[in-house]
Amino acid sequence: MYIIAGLGNPGRKYEGTKHNIGFITVDALADRHGIQINKIKHKALVGEGFISGQKVLLVKPQTYMNLSGQSIREVMAYYKEDPENLLVIYDDVDLSMGRLRFRKGGSAGTHNGMRSIIYDLQQDNFPRLRIGIGGEVKGELASYVLGGFHGSDKELMEEAVKKAADGVECFLSEGIDKAMNQYNTSEKKKKKKEKEEGDQETDE
Repeated sequence: MYIIAGLGNPGRKYEGTKHNIGFITVDALADRHGIQINKIKHKALVGEGFISGQKVLLVKPQTYMNLSGQSIREVMAYYKEDPENLLVIYDDVDLSMGRLRFRKGGSAGTHNGMRSIIYDLQQDNFPRLRIGIGGEVKGELASYVLGGFHGSDKELMEEAVKKAADGVECFLSEGIDKAMNQYNTSEKKKKKKEKEEGDQETDE
């Protein structure tokens, strides 16, 4: 079984915020595949189902972001799954808005939720999907990540969530290497693709 965990903060106050893009992506996967995330287990809201032919447990820790590791540790201990069968989805302020980045493992960077998970699992060799929320930060970083999406950013992130859900399906059906190759677009490649698409629209 695969454990797909999206990070965020519980409660209406935080719904739709940048820091909750992990929750938002997991909810999108649940909607797409008819999975109900309505059971409370292991300090999380969870739901079981099938995606891309694989049995999955969708997990939304309810511990608040900075203690996400407590929930993930309980889930991993209960199901006794290998680290490579855990995929953590979370926001990254160091990636430009809407960019996706799959990784096989590594450090937490500046993300407190990931720091908590690595600390509680005592390892960092598990896949993760970072979704960029970077932009012009005015004022405190905490206020920025706990704010919502507005204007063109909202449309951009809706598309990013769809692509992230596609990426998770690819990860489940074809593995982390394929997901990395297909969805880890560099900024240069992204601009080139946007230019090509713009040129095609002009030709039409």
